[in-house]
Amino acid sequence: MNDFGAALRAWRDRVDPAAVGLTTASHRRVAGLRRGELATLAGISPEYVARLEQGRAATPSAQVCASLARALRLSDDEEAHLMRLAGFAPAPDRIPCLIPGSLHRVIDELGDIPVAVYDAAWRLLHWNRLFAAVFGDPADATVDDRNALIIQFESRNLRVRQTDTERAYFEQSLVADLRSTSARYPNDPDVAALVSRLAGNDRFRHLWALRAVAVHESAHKTAVHPVVGAIPLDANVLTTQNADLRVVVLTPRPGTGAREKLDRLG
Repeated sequence: MNDFGAALRAWRDRVDPAAVGLTTASHRRVAGLRRGELATLAGISPEYVARLEQGRAATPSAQVCASLARALRLSDDEEAHLMRLAGFAPAPDRIPCLIPGSLHRVIDELGDIPVAVYDAAWRLLHWNRLFAAVFGDPADATVDDRNALIIQFESRNLRVRQTDTERAYFEQSLVADLRSTSARYPNDPDVAALVSRLAGNDRFRHLWALRAVAVHESAHKTAVHPVVGAIPLDANVLTTQNADLRVVVLTPRPGTGAREKLDRLG
């Protein structure tokens, strides 16, 4: 058993099954979660949990670590420790992409509106069920189709409609935000590759040359759903201070019928 496996076992032993919605019985031989129960809660196989605890598995992905952290109800500090044990120590030159467990819990409570989490280069990292219902499930998309800048400047998203004014403001704001990100992470190769790729687009190249710096905070957009039709939405962007993530909260525009359409999709 290595340090990762020892920590996993210790945290599994301390979880009260009733606290995670599992029925308890008098014949339970362990006070905490069984391996199979942790596997179910985390969405992985019991055999994989066993190999992780025994130190026989390859390094788990960041996504698996995050799933285990949520299942075990780890604090943010404990989740960060688990990530470090798995080799995902944050590098100062790279954009953070790990979502704290506390933020996952906040998103889980916002089930009646679409919510998504992006990193500082506008790569989609996490989303709730209603976001997937409105815009299409990102799990089925390519890596490129999960980046808001690539989607916007390469016209990849067929489910969003913008007026010319909305598009101009949105693109200017996104590019200014990316300029700020590039200054904070000048050695991140993914940021450099993104800027290089988008430089082939005339609109991006013009906005990038302006050297405007700002934080993208809000936008208006209309989602076009194949069943319920147009859904006018107001997007507000909340930036986390420590993890440098963008939490995009999409609320229905008042007086448009968008609330009813979201309820239907929900």
